[in-house]
Amino acid sequence: MKRKLAVAFALAASFAMLFAACAKKAEAPAATAKAFKVAFIYIGPPGDLGWTFEHDRGRKAAVEYFGDKIETAYMENVPEGPDAARVIRQYAQEGYDMIFATSFGYMDPMLEVAKEFPNVKFEHCSGYKTNPNMATYFGRIEEARYLSGIIAGKMTKTNKIGYAAAFPIPEVVRGINAFILGARSVNPKAEVRVVWTNTWYDPVKEREAAVALLDAGCDIIAQHQDTVEPQKAAQERGKLSIGYDSDMGKFVGDTVLASPMWNWGVYYKDTIEKAMKGEWKSHQYWEGLASGVVALSDMSPRVPEDVRKLVLETKDKIASGQMKIFAGPIKDQSGALVVKEGESLPDDKQLSMDWFVQGVVGKVK
Repeated sequence: MKRKLAVAFALAASFAMLFAACAKKAEAPAATAKAFKVAFIYIGPPGDLGWTFEHDRGRKAAVEYFGDKIETAYMENVPEGPDAARVIRQYAQEGYDMIFATSFGYMDPMLEVAKEFPNVKFEHCSGYKTNPNMATYFGRIEEARYLSGIIAGKMTKTNKIGYAAAFPIPEVVRGINAFILGARSVNPKAEVRVVWTNTWYDPVKEREAAVALLDAGCDIIAQHQDTVEPQKAAQERGKLSIGYDSDMGKFVGDTVLASPMWNWGVYYKDTIEKAMKGEWKSHQYWEGLASGVVALSDMSPRVPEDVRKLVLETKDKIASGQMKIFAGPIKDQSGALVVKEGESLPDDKQLSMDWFVQGVVGKVK
C-alpha cells in the first residue's frame, strides 16, 4: 500500500511539474522584433571633422532616437566608382533594409545595385538619379554659404577671398556663387579666387590650395573640402577663414568666423522612421535653413555686432521664403545678364549650374 501511495504521489508530482513547465512556456514574452538594419557608405573617415564627421553624427543621432529598434553599420574611405558598387552590394546581400551612400560619385554604383535588390531602400546624397527603390537627398547649403559670404565680404581687408574647392560640379559651383553673391551684397569690390583640388578628402592637397591662395594675397580662406586643413593654414598665417560641414571653430579657434554646416540627423531620423512604418517612397529631398538640415554655426567673437545682426536678419528672410539668394539681377563672369531683375533662378537651373557669377576668379572647366 505504501509503495502504491508513493508511486501515486510521484505521478502526481510529475504531472504538477509538467503543468508548471507548460504554463511557464506559455507565459514567456514574445521574441524581440527584428531590428531594422541601416548601412552607411562614407567617402572619408568620421575623424575628418567635416563631411563624414557630420554624416556619422547624423547616424549616431538616429541610433540614439530609435534605440535597439535599428542596427547600423558603416564603411569608411570607400572610393567613388566601381568599388563602391561592391561595398553597397555586400550590405544588400547581408540583409540590410536601407543603405545611405554619402557622396556624389556613388550615384551610378548605387543605381546599379538598387536595380538588383528591389526590396532594399537606397538613398543617395547629392545626386539626381532615382529608381522606385532609390531616392536622393541633399540640402540647400548655399543658403548658409550666402550668409557666410556676408561675413567674409564685411571682414576682408584686401577684397581677395580664397576658396579651396573640390570638384567643378554643380553642387560646388552653386556654393561658390552663393558665397560671392553674399559677399558682394555688402562689398561690391570683393572677389573670390578659386583653386581646384580635384579631391573631396586629401588634407595635404587642401592645405596646399589654401597656402597658394594666401600667397596670392587672400586674407580670408573659404572652402568646399572635407577637413579643417584650410582653416589651420589660414590661422598659421595670421588670417581668417570660413569653415564648412561642421562648426570648425570648435576645432581650430576663433579665426574661423563661421561655418555653413550640416545636421543630417534631421533627415536620417525622419527617413528611417518612414521606411520602418512602410511609408517610404522614392523622392528627391532638397531643403534649406527652414528645415534645420543646414545651418550657419555660431559666429566667432571676432565678428562685429553690426555684421552679426545683419547675418541673423538675412537668415530669417531666407528661412521664411521672403528672400531668394539666386534672385536677379545676376550676371556671369563675362558680364552677361543671366537672371533678370524680378526673376529667380529655378531649381533645375541651380542643380545644373556650370557657370560662375561676377566676382569669381577662376574657371569651371
